[in-house]
Amino acid sequence: MAEQKVTSSGIGLGGAIFIVFLVLKLTGTIDWSWWWVTAPLWAPIVLAVIAIAIYVVHAVRMAKKRMSKYQQRMDRFKEEQEKLLREKR
Repeated sequence: MAEQKVTSSGIGLGGAIFIVFLVLKLTGTIDWSWWWVTAPLWAPIVLAVIAIAIYVVHAVRMAKKRMSKYQQRMDRFKEEQEKLLREKR
């Protein structure tokens, strides 16, 4: 049997909600700002940017924590090395 490729090219949930809000706004049923009427279109982008920002902040904090641990190990290694050099003298 040959595989069938299924594609969907609908407007999506956000687009459908926008159309409902648009019709309600144009008919005067709701008295919302245009920002709220168009929110279903731009809100997913804003949420994605917020999620990426949270991820970046978390990644930077984890990297700093790892670098701090690395620095502590390097400091201990230098102390031990200096101690061994002093003992050799």
